[in-house]
Order: sequence, then C-alpha cells, then structure tokens
Amino acid sequence: QVQLVESGGGLVEPGGSLRLSCAASGSFFSIAVMGWYRQAPGKERELVADITSGGTPNYAASVKGRFTISRDNAKKAVYLQMNSLKPEDTAVYYCYMRDNHWGQGIQVTVSS
Repeated sequence: QVQLVESGGGLVEPGGSLRLSCAASGSFFSIAVMGWYRQAPGKERELVADITSGGTPNYAASVKGRFTISRDNAKKAVYLQMNSLKPEDTAVYYCYMRDNHWGQGIQVTVSS
C-alpha cells in the first residue's frame, strides 16, 4: 500500500507562483519514478512532469522553463515549483508514483 497526499494548491493570479508537494507513505518495495499529472475541466489527464529515482526530470513542452520538479527520497516527497502561471495551467493536479499509485488531486486555479 502506498498513499500519496498533495498540498500547496490554490488560487493565484496570472504570473504568480505555487509550490505543490506530495508526501508518500506506506509500503515501498522499490524506488520508483514519481511525477505530476493534471486534468483540466473537460480535458484528458496529461503528464506535467516526472522524475526518476536518480533525479532526472522530464517536462511537458507546455511547462518547460516555468515548472521545476524535484524529489527528496529521504522524505518520500516530490515537489512541483510552478512559476509564471497561466490561466491554461488551471487543473486538478495529481501526484503519481509508478506503477498506478495516485494522489487524490489538488486544485490549481489561475485567474484571468
């Protein structure tokens, strides 16, 4: 069993910043890729960023240069620093751990 709990979402103005955190707990049988997905209203869930156990990041083109993913394995945590936020970043953001472990989702809303 793995539980993933997100925090740090909220409502911000365009150009603002938020930092999402995901705390993992439970049983870990191996070090795994972790990441963030998001789902906007009426849209399919999409990958935002992920990061390997060794710290190698991968970003969606839409967020590259604005978002930074990081992890702290000792704390069983993954983070997403989001800068220069745009209205199109509005979505529910989900923490993910391979394979098939998901957080409950946290709302990020960027006003326009």
